[in-house]
Amino acid sequence: MSAVLCYQQPRRRGRAARFAEDTLLTDHAQAATQTAALDASLGARSAASLHQDHATDHALLTSILSSLEDDKAEQIVSIALAGKSEMADHMVICSGRSSRQVQAIAEKLTDRLKQGHRVLCKVEGQDSGDWVLIDAGDVIVHVFRPEVREFYQLEKMWLTEPRTRPLAEA
Repeated sequence: MSAVLCYQQPRRRGRAARFAEDTLLTDHAQAATQTAALDASLGARSAASLHQDHATDHALLTSILSSLEDDKAEQIVSIALAGKSEMADHMVICSGRSSRQVQAIAEKLTDRLKQGHRVLCKVEGQDSGDWVLIDAGDVIVHVFRPEVREFYQLEKMWLTEPRTRPLAEA
């Protein structure tokens, strides 16, 4: 048995290919430098800018709660998630009386957030109207039909109220 070795001459690259490679490497190096500068500036954020972010989050939450009240949402519950979860700072849970009202509440809320706060929300479940989840960044809103809300009981999962023991009968 004889082995056949195949040797191919390396392909010569033209000037355009070398230029494209050089440009790509240069752009990559510039992006890395800009990322490092951005990381340094974020690390040096002042307490005033952090306070402003907190005020913006509070304004967003207040606007959401106001919108839900205006649209006659029922049993509105706001849960602070700061320190409990990284996904958001607040969760709002409410109910609508019917699928149509749940859809309307969600649609009006997303429109108001887009107009008033320039927040583009991610929405899930809008078509069914049983449970609509609205991700507004720092605030997550769940709009349920009452039966669906009772079934999932999200409040029990996230609320951390102290549990009371029943009084002993005398």
